[in-house]
Amino acid sequence: MKIDEIGYNHRHRKNFCIDKPYGSGSWLMLVVKTPAHFRLKGKEIRTPAHSVIIFRPDTPQYYYPASNEYFDDWMFFHPDENDQKLMSDLNIPIDRPAEVFDSTELSAFIRNMCFEHYSANPYRKKAIDLYFQLLMFKLSERLSSRQRSTERPENIYSEKLMWIRKSIYRWPNRDYSIDDMAKEVSLSRSRFQHLYTETFGVSVNRDVITSRLNKAAELLRTTDLSVKDVGVNVGYSNTSYFVKLFGNFYNLTPLQFRQSED
Repeated sequence: MKIDEIGYNHRHRKNFCIDKPYGSGSWLMLVVKTPAHFRLKGKEIRTPAHSVIIFRPDTPQYYYPASNEYFDDWMFFHPDENDQKLMSDLNIPIDRPAEVFDSTELSAFIRNMCFEHYSANPYRKKAIDLYFQLLMFKLSERLSSRQRSTERPENIYSEKLMWIRKSIYRWPNRDYSIDDMAKEVSLSRSRFQHLYTETFGVSVNRDVITSRLNKAAELLRTTDLSVKDVGVNVGYSNTSYFVKLFGNFYNLTPLQFRQSED
């Protein structure tokens, strides 16, 4: 198994677009962490966050974000005969996207492979081979888990809702749209909001605000960023609105909070 290039947790803006009508010349694996649009065999497909697709070298590639930004892990690689047999034996889908609900574990393998690929470790090739095999096994497990959950709709919602909440707290600066999140769970806007509150005992809007203000407090404690820049970093371009929200949450202005932490 040989890697040409590999990247972990790359962020792209909404104007990002890949268009390779003749493929990339090597195999490509994408772990797509945000909703995206793919054009496959002339058909437009919208994939939810936490999807995986593996392209053959000559498969046309055309994809772009379905929201304001796009996050993915990617790997251009050349699997040997044993690697390809492993993918076949594990029923890994090729040239079509597969939803995995939560890509955290898969992404961790990509991160480790990325580290090994760009390192000078004497056993990096062997390590990459082993990581790739584990990655395929874990991908197969995620796909099997997804199929079992499909037979129990309530589990689909539970797992997807849990990932959405994790994402809210992991990436508080993202532009979270109720409509986009509802689409990701395949629910109406009102049903999604009701189910989210029922599951976690708090509304999705409250969680978004809490995650942002928690991050703002961390930035105020650990950096010298201005109040305006802190607000922008957690998704609030309107400084007055950010200060008001922060004050209601902590009973202190951002500057008072920073002083109290000194």
